[in-house]
Amino acid sequence: MKKISILGFLFISVCGFSQILKPVKWSQKIDKISETEFNLIFNATIENEWHVYSQFTPEGGPLPLEIVFKNQNQNYELVGKTVESKSNRKFNDVFGVDEIFFEKTFSLTQKIKVINQKNNVVKVNISYQVCKQSCINDDKDFTFTLPLKAVEIKLANGVQTVSETTTTEMFNNGKKEVKIKKKVTISNNVKAVEPEKDSQKSLWGIFLATVLAGLLATLTPCVFPMIPMTVSFFLKQSGSQTKGKFNAFFYGFCIIIIYVLISLPFHIFQSLSPDIFSEISTNVYLNLFFFTVFVVFAISFFGAFEITMPSSLANKADNASNSGGLLGIFFMALTLIIVSFSCTGPALGFVLGSVLSTDGGATTLTIAMLGFGIGLALPFVGFALFPNLLKNLPKSGGWLNTVKVVFGFIELALAFKFLSNADLVIQTHLLEREVFLAIWIAIFFVLALYLLGKIILPHDDAINNISVGRMLLGLLTLSFVVYMIPGLWGAPVKLISAFAPPMNYSESPNGFFSKIENENEKLILPKGAELGANNIVAFTNYDDGIAYAKFIKKPILLDFTGRACQNCRLMESNVWSNEKVLKILKNDIVLISLYCDERTVLPTSEQYISKVTGSQIETIGQKWTEFQRDKFQTNARPFYVLIDTNGKILNQPVGYTPNIETYHDWLKTGISNFKQ
Repeated sequence: MKKISILGFLFISVCGFSQILKPVKWSQKIDKISETEFNLIFNATIENEWHVYSQFTPEGGPLPLEIVFKNQNQNYELVGKTVESKSNRKFNDVFGVDEIFFEKTFSLTQKIKVINQKNNVVKVNISYQVCKQSCINDDKDFTFTLPLKAVEIKLANGVQTVSETTTTEMFNNGKKEVKIKKKVTISNNVKAVEPEKDSQKSLWGIFLATVLAGLLATLTPCVFPMIPMTVSFFLKQSGSQTKGKFNAFFYGFCIIIIYVLISLPFHIFQSLSPDIFSEISTNVYLNLFFFTVFVVFAISFFGAFEITMPSSLANKADNASNSGGLLGIFFMALTLIIVSFSCTGPALGFVLGSVLSTDGGATTLTIAMLGFGIGLALPFVGFALFPNLLKNLPKSGGWLNTVKVVFGFIELALAFKFLSNADLVIQTHLLEREVFLAIWIAIFFVLALYLLGKIILPHDDAINNISVGRMLLGLLTLSFVVYMIPGLWGAPVKLISAFAPPMNYSESPNGFFSKIENENEKLILPKGAELGANNIVAFTNYDDGIAYAKFIKKPILLDFTGRACQNCRLMESNVWSNEKVLKILKNDIVLISLYCDERTVLPTSEQYISKVTGSQIETIGQKWTEFQRDKFQTNARPFYVLIDTNGKILNQPVGYTPNIETYHDWLKTGISNFKQ
């Protein structure tokens, strides 16, 4: 069997970075002077023999330190120049000027005055040159969160307005074009929090799903044979059954801790950029990377080759496990994770890819990794606590390879979910709904043939008959295939709505057998509108939607969504499609769907600097993300806000709400408040 190192296609070697030098260490703090004035302090520690050049180094000499305040415009103003701590001065024969530089430690202090009380974030970049025998050009980003006085803002009644525009719009009402004046009023900075219960339910769902994923991973050929071996080792080698159980429990605890540690770097990424998870989940290249990885893993599971971690890495962990004691047990757990990566890696990759697409942030990812670790550790701990159950475990054999092959088919199907994400984001229409369903139908049909014994792969044992369980699983898979087939002609196939492209991303958005209307009877859409999910008339531009709502005097549903948003598709397919909900969405409100992952570049004249993050707003998706974050203090998707034609919130906004009755009642309450 061929062997391919996992590092050959998954990881970039870090060896090339071993010579990177960071001789300057930075820290920061804020000194409050008044409610609107603050001192921003930057402290630096320089390694021995190195020195950093001052911002006041004369021209013609070394590069001076430079301080850039990124999101200053209309948010705060600088009071005076940046003050430096004591520096050194020395004439440089090479440059012919005096050098001004710092050694060992120095500090910079900048006084600022806040102008915009709604913005409490200050973004700063410091670039500098640090020299010894050679010189390094480096820079450091800082984010200060100012302790501004909290302002109480009501949700619905009495909401202040912050902007007004007047213009002329054209709408086509189906009979004649009517000119109207629109006066768009956007509500003040309202804090809209998703219901705590829904958030908790979602987290519990993710946790339980990942526990199940971890348990399923123990049924793979890389992990299952290790369970009786590891448990027996602890019980026999520990001297007493009590100590053996404790060691096994600690072993399971170490497995959990290692998986949780994998999620910790993402907390750092999130602190650097609050939109990092949204950017990752909708990044075209990352989704293509996941697609490639899953396809390679699937082919490996089919038996074409074996994927392994480098033997040197596994050997080092194994050698460390021989050190004994609790540290040795920790490295035993690490050895298991490394050795079994070829089997658990795809499940782990799917957990990462799926959780990143939920916009739940680093905390949700940590909960998911905790669940996966618990699921993987449970059998080891459980059989150690009840060793008599070991004799009931099935023997390792050909059935394990069958499990691996089944996982391979599932991995192959999931790979096309990531490819679909990339296609949806850039709107190439290469993987529309019918094509996606055709691929899934083919994959699961071949899986059904495999389970029913009609196909044998290279490492399968010869079989004369199949078990009852395998036959039933084959029939279940075949039923799933039959269920998906009508989706090729427009059936909703709600069971896979989180995976398949939406209905309107299709060769026949209205269904293959939809009634062909007379040209004069076709729906005439208002200016700026399109047919969205479930054929609901939707605006994708805020101003267009607000103006139309004023014209027809209806409340507005702001739908913060994404083209690659999994929970958005679930809401559209399972909740919006409900008869009574759909009736409201089509007749009683104006829908404005704002795609926060839309990659279309804004005209240069419409690009600007974010007040919250200080980053450049360059695309339509970034514009709506900034709008959502600025007005509602969240960037989660989906996120629904009911407002009136003056921009006032009608009831508390909600996020992912899979319960149809709850969502229906929420819509009715908002509409009732609008009528009052």
